[in-house]
Amino acid sequence: MDESCSFAIELTDIVKTFALRDGTRLRAVDSISLRIRRGEVVAFLGPNGAGKTTTLDIVLGLTRPDAGTVRVCEMSPIAAIRGGRVSALLQTGGLLADLTVRETVLMIASTFGARRNVDPLLERMGLGRLAGQKVRKLSGGQQQKLKFALALVPEPDVIVLDEPTAGMDVSARREFWDTMRADAARGRTIVFATHYLEEAEVFADRVVMISQGRVVADGPTAEIRALVPGRELTAIVPDISLDVLRGLPGVESAEMRGDRVHFRTHDSDALARLLLTETPACELEIAGHNLESAFVSLTHTQKEAAR
Repeated sequence: MDESCSFAIELTDIVKTFALRDGTRLRAVDSISLRIRRGEVVAFLGPNGAGKTTTLDIVLGLTRPDAGTVRVCEMSPIAAIRGGRVSALLQTGGLLADLTVRETVLMIASTFGARRNVDPLLERMGLGRLAGQKVRKLSGGQQQKLKFALALVPEPDVIVLDEPTAGMDVSARREFWDTMRADAARGRTIVFATHYLEEAEVFADRVVMISQGRVVADGPTAEIRALVPGRELTAIVPDISLDVLRGLPGVESAEMRGDRVHFRTHDSDALARLLLTETPACELEIAGHNLESAFVSLTHTQKEAAR
């Protein structure tokens, strides 16, 4: 990996619009500017249609922006791809079902002159024992591991991951992120989009939150959580409707998740006293906002502002 470039990805005022069937145009990416340093692990978060996948497609040279500039390792995305400087694991794209695992990796490695690295790479990814297995016999999680191995063949400086752990069980997901952490420690830049917010909270150095085509938050996870004031209180509250609970003093919102009601409030102590003295609430818990709470609040605020 090349250690000469301090910024692995630089986006400046990126704009991308798409024509809709009714003749109007949708601005999927609305003047996004970002700088991602070498060796960072960055999570891209956003609701469906927020623009995060389009932004990553622009980084990979799969889509050209209507305006703005893109640099990957101080070159154009296409040049970075051709030079093996950036690689990707995407949700789309299939594998050849009748090839073995080793044949699949060997085929890609041959294009980069990296045939000797195939077996060590398979072992590193936990695929060594499956080297002779046909691709069609792999589980979804195993196929995802194989796709990731293919992305690592050229030893890229930057790797872009779109829902990388889809189909993996808990143990495989943990192993995958251990591998990612080791790669980042060696200087590889990792950018990933995920719907598993706990993955972003645990594994990302930095979170970039996108809504309505704009960056609504960017920083370490703790800073993102701190953008949402107040604390979250959860409790079991039998025999009282959500409408009644939402009308209690100090309650900003209340929603049911499983058997617990999740309250947002600026004064959690006062709400806790009220629930314990005036309702049959039990098993109360008070905590600072997690990344999921921040995600819901920040993206909802952006949607409301766009209306």
